[in-house]
Amino acid sequence: MNEVENYIEINRSLWDAKTGFHVQSEFYNVEGFLKGATSLKQIEIDLLGDIKGKKILHLQCHFGMDTLSMARMGAKVTGIDFSEEAIKMAREMNDVLGLDATFILSDVYKLPEILHEEYDLVFTSYGVIGWLPDMENWARVAAHFVKPSGQFLIVEFHPVVWMFKSDFSKIEFSYFNREPIIETLSGTYADMDAKIGLKEIGWNHDLGEVLGNLLKSGLQIESFKEYDKSPYNCFQNTVEVEPGLYQIKGLEGKIPMVYSLMAKKP
Repeated sequence: MNEVENYIEINRSLWDAKTGFHVQSEFYNVEGFLKGATSLKQIEIDLLGDIKGKKILHLQCHFGMDTLSMARMGAKVTGIDFSEEAIKMAREMNDVLGLDATFILSDVYKLPEILHEEYDLVFTSYGVIGWLPDMENWARVAAHFVKPSGQFLIVEFHPVVWMFKSDFSKIEFSYFNREPIIETLSGTYADMDAKIGLKEIGWNHDLGEVLGNLLKSGLQIESFKEYDKSPYNCFQNTVEVEPGLYQIKGLEGKIPMVYSLMAKKP
């Protein structure tokens, strides 16, 4: 098996290692979260609206802060992630907070084999789909779990961002999903000084690939929006242009940073 075929195990090792650094980082501010702060950003808060009583599936939930934030809002939430360390931490925080979230260890593609429910909303956000090679299968899985008249919501970093070298000094990768991107980078977006340097395998997914496959899965797109600011300071060479909103220095207002999409199952 070559390394691309083994991408799940390679990336799982990466995220198992990242989780420990992320939990301790100022970026995630777990201490503030446990005291009551939400981890959700305004983009998804506005799109989610009132979710009290709703049944939500959160794909690629990492160590569960957004999942638990939605549970605090009154939703019945299930988070899934392929990292054992992340799911372990999510369950521990759920117990500490006395919430009723459920966390399942699984990669996205295998989820229909072990989970047999439908949801009012399927949610995923920020830096998720780039770890998956096949958007057709991803969209099929997402749509599979949306109940009739239910919704799918994604907030994701824009594929234009991933075209650049990590320091944004030049365009290095294709906008289109032409080949896997295999890198070994030091640190992590939440702690750039973290003593970690593991291989990662990712893919860039252009908007046509994402939207086209969601439509092919039977979902109907209700809203789509692009944003020129990121609510996360997770890139190199950023500048804070508004409180809590970031752009790339020298490219302020020139490139999209994030997009959001809401779709409905007829």
